Amino acid sequence: QVQLVESGGGLVQAGGSLRLSCVASGTIFGINAMGWYRQASGKQRELVATITSGGSTNYADSVKGRFTISRDNAKNTVYLRMNSLKPEDTAVYYCNANVVIRIIPNIRLDDYWGQGTQVTVSS
Repeated sequence: QVQLVESGGGLVQAGGSLRLSCVASGTIFGINAMGWYRQASGKQRELVATITSGGSTNYADSVKGRFTISRDNAKNTVYLRMNSLKPEDTAVYYCNANVVIRIIPNIRLDDYWGQGTQVTVSS
């Protein structure tokens, strides 16, 4: 079984910064893409940023230039540095990982989600 645990959320004023962390643990043979998604109250979950095992990144237009995703493969950890935060960034942020959970007799990958961490940006 694989678990993702997020941390780093909280309350911050507009213009401030936060760094989210997400650690994957359990039976892990490797992790492909990792990412951050968010869900604001009354809205659908949306992609914030993703990063491949090789370090290629992808961002939602709304966060480009303000957020930076990174990962430490040795620690099975993904980070999201959020600068110049806006009230519209307020949401529950979820970590996602595509994990290799078996390699014999064949490779099996599964998607996992964290429990979410609240980010609130006050105006």
